Order: sequence, then structure tokens, then C-alpha cells
Amino acid sequence: MDASIWVAKTGLTAQQKRMTVIANNLANVNTVAFKKDRAVFEDLLYQNVRQPGASADAQTIAPTGLMIGTGSRIIATEKMHQQGNMISTENALDVAVLGRGLFQIQQADGTFAYTRDGSFKLNDQGQLITANGQPLVPAITVPPNTASITIGRDGTVDAELEAGAGKITLGQIQIGRFVNEAGLQPTGKNLYRETTASGPVEIGVPGLAGFGELAQGSLEASNVNVVEEMVNMIETQRAYEVNSKAISAADGMLRFLNQNL
Repeated sequence: MDASIWVAKTGLTAQQKRMTVIANNLANVNTVAFKKDRAVFEDLLYQNVRQPGASADAQTIAPTGLMIGTGSRIIATEKMHQQGNMISTENALDVAVLGRGLFQIQQADGTFAYTRDGSFKLNDQGQLITANGQPLVPAITVPPNTASITIGRDGTVDAELEAGAGKITLGQIQIGRFVNEAGLQPTGKNLYRETTASGPVEIGVPGLAGFGELAQGSLEASNVNVVEEMVNMIETQRAYEVNSKAISAADGMLRFLNQNL
């Protein structure tokens, strides 16, 4: 079978995977703090027919080589961690990070995960938890006689008690950052896991030493741009069609040879 058919087939596979990435971005356009993915392509190995710089004859050297490509593939999907727009919710337990940083969450197995989703709730013990019931680290526990909660830009959590009992400080929300945020592993449920590629987490106080600040009563929207994704979808569709036509053209050439030779 003609090699060009297999080359075009790799293009079809790569573009189909890119379409899946685009579809996932669009599906999460309303997911709090979702970070869009970008498909990363690379070319495959080359068939080396003639090496660049090879001797053409006794006195001359070929200025270029003859290298036949074998197609392309997607080698990675990269999370784009640009800041999303702020959505005002006026909910005292909703917190957004303005700048670098992720909330630290304790999972059921005792390990830590990280998220930009600050839509926190209270459990039956008054502890701040995610929508999936996982506690925030460090733990913040709200007394049952709390009238209102204030979360400062530096993460300080204060509670105004009922019946004029005064104000108390419940603790301070800390956030983490990574040298390579694109190296974090998304695990679903708006969570990320530390990996060797991301580097170790650095925990700090919001607003200090390059960490982002917190904004109470707001949530970070998805950074997916619908118009941009629609353009990418059209581009991917056209690339898929071109690769499909390349297969049809190669098949037509083979059919011509079979019928005339």
C-alpha cells in the first residue's frame, strides 16, 4: 500500500484527537476555574533517503538531503493557566484567587490536591470543604453562632458572632504555587495533583512574595474563549478533510495503476 495513505492516516488521527481536546474545552466553558487545554503536535520519524551534505560526486556536496516524512501525532496536551474572568456571587464562602496560587485540598487517602475552584461549603462540623466534601488545608472551622464571615485579601478569616459576642479570627487560608503549573496532573473534580514535572509545592500567604490575592464573594470563571475554540474547531475540521482527500487521491492513483499496468 502507498506510504502516503498511512501518512495521511496519522494526520486524521491527530486531528481527531485535537477535536476531542476542543470539545472538552467547550464542554467546560461554565466550569468554575477550568483551564483550557492546547494540543501539542510533533512530526514523526523521517525516511532518510539521502543525508544532507552527502557527496554528490567527487568534487561536490549535496546542499540538501532527501528526507521523506511519515506523518504527525499529538504528544501532549498543555493546560493554559491564564487568569479567568471574575464572577461576583456575593456568597461569603466563595473565594477567587487573583494571580498565582491554588487552594490546597486534603483527599480521602490523606494526600493533597490543588484547585482554583473556591466555591467552598460548610460541613456538619462547620469546616470549610469543597463541593465534593474534601476539606480545605489548613482547616478553617466556623462556630455555629457565627453571624457573618469575612475573608481578607491575605486569607485571614474572621467571624462576627451573634448577639454582639464580638469578632474572632478563625485562621488564615494559604495557597500553593508551582514552578511549572502546566506540569500538574488534572484528576477531575476541578483538582490537580503534584507531579515531578510540576515541581514541589510552595505554600505561602496570599498577597505576599508573588502569591496571588484572594477575593471574597467572587469565583474565577473558565478561561475558555468560545469564539477562539470555534475557530480552532473549523481549522481542525478543514485539516481533517484535507487529510481525508489525500487518502482518496492516493487511492485513486493506486486504482489508476492497477487498471492501466
